[in-house]
Amino acid sequence: MGPLGVCFFLLFCLLSASSEGGTIGVNYGRVADNLPSPGSAVQLLKANNITHVKIFDANSEVLKSLAGSDIKVTVMMPNQLLQTAATSPSFAARWVQDNVAPYYPLTKILAIAVGNEIFDDPTNLTSYLVPAMINVQAALVKLNLDKAIKVSTPVALSALQSSYPPSAGAFRTDLAETVMMPMLQFLRKTGSYLMVNVYPFFAYEANANDISLDYALFRPNAGVLDSGSGLTYYNLLDAQIDAVVYAMSALNYDDVPISISETGWPSEGDPNELGANVMNAAAYVGNLISRVLSGTCGTPKRPHCNMDVYLFALFNENQKPGPTSERNYGMFYPNEQKVYDVNFVLGNSNSSSARNNSSSGNNNEGNSSETWCIADPSAGKERLQMALDFVCGEGGADCTAIQPGAGCYEPNTIEAHASYAFNNYYQKNGKGSWTCHFGGAAYVVSQAPKIVKCTLPSGTN
Repeated sequence: MGPLGVCFFLLFCLLSASSEGGTIGVNYGRVADNLPSPGSAVQLLKANNITHVKIFDANSEVLKSLAGSDIKVTVMMPNQLLQTAATSPSFAARWVQDNVAPYYPLTKILAIAVGNEIFDDPTNLTSYLVPAMINVQAALVKLNLDKAIKVSTPVALSALQSSYPPSAGAFRTDLAETVMMPMLQFLRKTGSYLMVNVYPFFAYEANANDISLDYALFRPNAGVLDSGSGLTYYNLLDAQIDAVVYAMSALNYDDVPISISETGWPSEGDPNELGANVMNAAAYVGNLISRVLSGTCGTPKRPHCNMDVYLFALFNENQKPGPTSERNYGMFYPNEQKVYDVNFVLGNSNSSSARNNSSSGNNNEGNSSETWCIADPSAGKERLQMALDFVCGEGGADCTAIQPGAGCYEPNTIEAHASYAFNNYYQKNGKGSWTCHFGGAAYVVSQAPKIVKCTLPSGTN
């Protein structure tokens, strides 16, 4: 394995406390007039093995539908309630008593998000945020729920004064000491975590001339050096998260965990929204899920981390305001068919109840049980080597068979080794079409390839 593979190896960590990989959740937004009932949505979550969900309120029907499902849910106190919750401890206590206590533990409420991206709210609620969090926490303590249910708040990257390079990450001067420092102190004291909403799509769309699409979509690339820290970044999400980590470190709170409370990629956008299409959405979401579930997460600054990732969103929401992309972040259409093929269990196919909608224009290549992924020699040795290092490193493919002396080491060519590794990665990650691309270094075939005595399997076993 080359030096790039060594760099990727340094990124290995568990994305959650589980030794088998991290946790993927979804945001279940309901700004639409055509969505299935909450009961049907919960069945869709279960059918797709989705174990964590975040909602943007504490809707009774949703919480009742989640009861007994074993799906862990993060509820939210809406922004418009923050001022009252901050100034009236009795109101905060009543809100928890009415919106959390009646459902727990039959509904597995994991956390309360106090507001959402408060620093961007035009009503200027910033000064109420931490007091509201403190009062909600006090309400949980009174009910003896504080050990089971954490309190946090989702923060957008707009909270940063600077984010590039990551080592220059710093909170805005109007927030750093007055809001972020007491918030981080609260999170540390209560054993909670900072929720961060991170969208590489926004950075790519605004800076497509400077940011590689492969870098934004977790595909093999040459990496970006942070001259301030000497660390090299191979995807934009890591760089954005580390900018937050450096900002926290500047306040001496680098020990507080982070949860990615929102991230995603739109499958459709306006003409000026570069990169908003089905293929890129499938690549971003599919590669991120694969990365999390295979246990290969972490960032150069935090190579050992505990961090959940909540994808945005479960459904396309037809009543969301703003550009077209805002209504097209869903992984499912309201009719419960997939916008693009994605698996939430590593190496497994989803149930037939959630099949990809063939009319969506997606590439369904690779969904057959008899397909393989092989290297494209025309990509050139440099690109093949880069992709091979990625797959055998951060990608988590089993490359032992192509090591010296092993059964598939011969022929000792980059094309043969890459084909074996690419196919292993493809089979392991559910045969989604985006798992056989590698920047144009691979493609799917439907006839079993054979390299001398080495037959590429059509499964991972």
